[in-house]
Amino acid sequence: MRVSFGRKAGSGAGRRWRHLLWLALLVLGAGWLAAASLADTGGRHALMLTVQDAIGPATGDYIRRGIERAEAEDAEIMILMLDTPGGLDSSMRSIIKDILQSDVPVVTYVHPSGSRAASAGTYMLYGSHVAAMTPATNLGSATPVQMGGGGLPGMDPPQPDEDARGDGDADEANGDARDEEADTASEEPVDDNATANGEVEPASEEELLEDDPEPRRGEDAMGRKVLEDAVSYIRGLAERYGRNADWAEETVREGSNLTATAALEQNVIDFVADNLDDLLAQIDGHTVRMHDGERALATEGLEIVRMDPDWRTQLLSVITNPNIAYILMLLGIYGIIFELANPGAIYPGVIGSIALILAFFALQVMPVNYAGLALMLLGMIFMIAEAFVPSFGALGIGGIVAFTTGSIILWDDPNLNVALPLVIGTAIAIGILSVWVLGRLFSLRGKKPATGYEEMIGMIGEAREDFERSGRVWVHSEQWNAETSVPVREGQKVRVTAIEGLKLRVEPVTEEGHPGTASAG
Repeated sequence: MRVSFGRKAGSGAGRRWRHLLWLALLVLGAGWLAAASLADTGGRHALMLTVQDAIGPATGDYIRRGIERAEAEDAEIMILMLDTPGGLDSSMRSIIKDILQSDVPVVTYVHPSGSRAASAGTYMLYGSHVAAMTPATNLGSATPVQMGGGGLPGMDPPQPDEDARGDGDADEANGDARDEEADTASEEPVDDNATANGEVEPASEEELLEDDPEPRRGEDAMGRKVLEDAVSYIRGLAERYGRNADWAEETVREGSNLTATAALEQNVIDFVADNLDDLLAQIDGHTVRMHDGERALATEGLEIVRMDPDWRTQLLSVITNPNIAYILMLLGIYGIIFELANPGAIYPGVIGSIALILAFFALQVMPVNYAGLALMLLGMIFMIAEAFVPSFGALGIGGIVAFTTGSIILWDDPNLNVALPLVIGTAIAIGILSVWVLGRLFSLRGKKPATGYEEMIGMIGEAREDFERSGRVWVHSEQWNAETSVPVREGQKVRVTAIEGLKLRVEPVTEEGHPGTASAG
């Protein structure tokens, strides 16, 4: 009789229902994603980004991705809500370059009240297609400064009245000229406007303008180069959009500031708006200059789609600190080295891999000097090789010098420098570690081998029989064939002097511990 072992009753129907349920869920999920995509990109909308921190590589990455999204979604405009104390020149220029090349008009809006667009923020306002501010906000202080100061510790900054050639000839000549002028002035009337009665007439407006101090030019050659470059850059932005170029130069040279109302009156910005709705209403129909021609904005009834800083931006804002990125890179490299030197340790490899990936994530948005990075890696290789190659310290010293030099020039930006105490401290720590490794290496070389045939040299054993040339001995808990040049008696202590294949060479040991001839008893 045939017995069928079929499924339980109803199991086929249950499986079909499960399949239908999964299919329905997939359809609903796909429909929800499609609806969300249409809601985000189908209607007329404005994409809004928010920057409320210093301008840095993370900010540049965030704004670049925002512009790319606005272009992909065919947004009408991109609104950049700005409140910043300033930031890095390289990041600021990268942001402005992205704005100038954008296919979507960028409206930079200093908001809410109490915010500011200082330093780099002023340049970003000038570089935007539309510049707007909220009442009780300000902009300015655009004079370029070097973060952390220039030069190395112990170097005095150049004084403004120092002779650029480094000698005192010019000062001496100028001093003589000033003395002659003073003598001449003492013989002439004190004021050209003085009357015969000694009264002084008020100076004319032209004379007052002539007495104005010279505009700031920079204290040294490098300062002048940086300042003039910044002036030309911001004037070019102002002239592109028909804004006040003279005040732009003034804020760079003198660090001037303006409130929102004053900025509007002096044609520094385009609009002053109380809120987003007011801003959209004011800029509706406004014509802006794009890279491919002029365009009239149609902002009435636009939906605002926010793009807040995500985890990527927040993580980048932390790890793009030069000191943090530097430490992560060191942890990653040495973690991998320790894992390779001690396979199976696991923790150094895991921590090192994570740190190294985070360091690479930071390096992709930071201006890295690859010569500095190569010097750092070369220095580490030299210091590691010192433990295996008898260079008597040459590799170790060269490695420390290369590592320190590479650390100092690691970032290709004068404002992105690893703190010098951190570089020096790290180099000292690595140097001490290298010296310790060398010391341990030399001490181990002087020690007696603890494994293998070599460890048996000098061991004390016992003769298993009487023999004058060849016989058996018990050494290292093993029985060996042995040869001797001195007769040995059974039970006598012997010392191993050499190993020849599977045979030992031994000599008898006297009670005093010195080799000698066995007594006849």
